[in-house]
Amino acid sequence: MKITIIAGARPNFMKIAPLIKSIKKRQQEGFPITFRLVHTGQHYDKNLSDTFFEELNIPFPDTNLDVKSGSQAEQTGKIMIAFEKELLENPCDLVIVVGDVNSTMACSIVAKKEGCKVAHIEAGIRSGDLAMPEEINRIVTDSLTDYYFTTSHYANQNLKRSGIDNEKIFFVGNIMIDTLRAHEANLKQPPIWEKAKLKNDNYFVITMHRPRNVNSKEKLTIIISKIASLIYPLPLIFPVHPRTFKMLDKELSEIENLYLIDPLGYLSFNFLVKYAKGIITDSGGITEEATVLNVPCITLRENTERPETCEIGTNVLVGTDLEKITKEIDNIQNNKRKKGQIPILWDGKTADRITASLIEIFKL
Repeated sequence: MKITIIAGARPNFMKIAPLIKSIKKRQQEGFPITFRLVHTGQHYDKNLSDTFFEELNIPFPDTNLDVKSGSQAEQTGKIMIAFEKELLENPCDLVIVVGDVNSTMACSIVAKKEGCKVAHIEAGIRSGDLAMPEEINRIVTDSLTDYYFTTSHYANQNLKRSGIDNEKIFFVGNIMIDTLRAHEANLKQPPIWEKAKLKNDNYFVITMHRPRNVNSKEKLTIIISKIASLIYPLPLIFPVHPRTFKMLDKELSEIENLYLIDPLGYLSFNFLVKYAKGIITDSGGITEEATVLNVPCITLRENTERPETCEIGTNVLVGTDLEKITKEIDNIQNNKRKKGQIPILWDGKTADRITASLIEIFKL
């Protein structure tokens, strides 16, 4: 059985690492499985791509399509053109895509047009917000997928409502948590720890990258300034996404307790998450990590494709409502934080469940 695995952006790398490890284990057990790793090059900043291969012990890709940035349509088109050539030169039995980035959708379309089966890891998640490019990617990918590997009962329900047969849905859990659990003991202190004199539970981490939040310099400045003032004198650590960096106002650099730093590798970033007093983010994946690490998380969005992080996890949705942000930060500061639990099957064994399913599906 020949598998092509697609990785395009930061979250993808965290999801393919345990999958590759599990495939290699199956190979050692004698199962006839081979894989080819394709990096689309959707993220090309070293801290957003190469570092993850090094830190998570992922073999470097067999090929890098090197598409880099561009508009949604431009990037998607480049990926499709490059991946079509790759797939024609290296045919396979199954293309595995993960998450909801442009690479996920683009490679799914190409694979199906070439008559190749598609498996989607993290299938079925929905925010209900069609203004999010990721939501379009999810819907299109799941309309083409043959095998759906899901993270939660919510995802299962979404797929069933859209008419997907039960036998195509495999509830396996959250593969990103496999990576977190595998590397939790190896998390490493980033340089900002000493520079900002950080201590356990005495700082907040913020990340923002969604266009709705960062495309207005004025709005971005107001939100960050407000949050920094609410937690003062505690430090606010802000690893800045390349998209966000272009929109930062110079006045933010004058805020005493705000630390603007370069993007961090996986081990360093999750070190900050694990020991933070609270997380403020617009990233879906970080809400999952915060939930598993039992760190309170405030999400600057009106909706989420990961409702389990709110229903039983540590996550709270506030949008960009300054009153709601103030209330939730006060709750954290006054030890009234939300108590969370870990969702079912977020146990570090998802990759093994996926490979077991593939062995059964393809009768290996």
